[in-house]
Amino acid sequence: MYFKNQKFLVAGMSKSGESSARFLLRRGAEVYLYDDVVSDKISALMTELTLLGAHPVDADGLERAVSLCDILVLSPGIPIDNSLPVSFRRQGKCILGEEELGALFLRATAVAVTGTNGKTTTVSMIDGILKAAGKNSVMCGNIGNPLVGEVEKLDFDDFAVIEISSFQLETLSSLRPHVAVITNITEDHLNRHYNMENYIFLKSKILRNLRGSEYAVLNADDKIVGAFAEKIRSRVIFFSMKPRSDGVWCENGAVYCEGVRIFSVTDMQASGTHNVYNALAAIAAAEALGLDVKEAARAVCSFKGVRHRIETVCERDGKTYIDDSKGTNVDAAIKAVDCMRRETVMLLGGKDKGYEYYPLFKKIKESRVVHTVLYGENRFRLLSAAQEAGYSSFSLCTDFEMAVKLADHTAKSGQNVLLSPASSSFDEFSGYEERGDAFARMVKGGNEGA
Repeated sequence: MYFKNQKFLVAGMSKSGESSARFLLRRGAEVYLYDDVVSDKISALMTELTLLGAHPVDADGLERAVSLCDILVLSPGIPIDNSLPVSFRRQGKCILGEEELGALFLRATAVAVTGTNGKTTTVSMIDGILKAAGKNSVMCGNIGNPLVGEVEKLDFDDFAVIEISSFQLETLSSLRPHVAVITNITEDHLNRHYNMENYIFLKSKILRNLRGSEYAVLNADDKIVGAFAEKIRSRVIFFSMKPRSDGVWCENGAVYCEGVRIFSVTDMQASGTHNVYNALAAIAAAEALGLDVKEAARAVCSFKGVRHRIETVCERDGKTYIDDSKGTNVDAAIKAVDCMRRETVMLLGGKDKGYEYYPLFKKIKESRVVHTVLYGENRFRLLSAAQEAGYSSFSLCTDFEMAVKLADHTAKSGQNVLLSPASSSFDEFSGYEERGDAFARMVKGGNEGA
């Protein structure tokens, strides 16, 4: 793609927008910058990029920038049906996402991972497997640095393990990974994608460019994911928690790859059924890459987990505090509930994403969760679902800080305090990381912080 003197409008100055702008400026493009959020951080970034030759645009100058620019680079936080990309489409102009921009220049072997849950852990496991095999590998995309910020550092012998969200898949079309992994598909982001059909379609896009020499790694236990195998042209490696005649599976606590036992689940440092699934997907990816699966198993077993995913942050006054801030949907919260081995007080709430919460409270009613604290923007929707499920042990709070204090006060010695919100964090925080860090600070602070 030729950039010299081409005019690009980069919309959204998140990490992906910043990386896209820097990438384009290095290639001699004329870059315009826009973000509808006004903050000191964004203003400082705009100033820095201006010194490199970019042109910041405010709301008053946006219409002129749209008419001037040839290509829109859209950050994943901006929906494809936002008025800005709609304006570009009406004029017949090109729209790229940051991942698409990076994919156009990627020389390294790509391993792409998507799914509703387990993406970050699976990407981390695959990256660890590659590093243990002596390969130069980077994690990027929806984890770590944006893909466009890594492509210049990677050569043909290297590996890019890319986590890809449904938001990023809206504007991704050119990526052709050697291995594409789909962990699972359950209800998520319906406030953005409107219905499950759209969400499923976006997730399936990761398989679109695969051919006979490439691999799809698919969850055979997920009916939606498993059905993709009938529609693609690549090789398929299935993974499953049930015995199979091929692929990677778990049977009686042992993991098998193509019929060969490679490790026991008890050897894994990361516990929980959800992590076994992630390990199966990672081993299947290693098999697709032609790596020694027993060496891969050692890397998987040594993996300790990712931050903010059922992470024990401290123990105090006989209570254990668990951060699952990354559990932003119903399925993730259900998996967290399944992992609780003693009575638990659970924090639920945040910004609504359009879920049906009834199945979560039905699960909670049968679990070790003895009380829930419902907080945030969607607390009344959660309350309605709890009542519909016949679950009555709950408290209501307006905000996160009050909710943490109440959960801490409610929990007794010998119980867990679990943050697994089943909701996004954007009503009070910039992301699940900030929310999880706030939880950890409060509970580690004892009575003063919680």
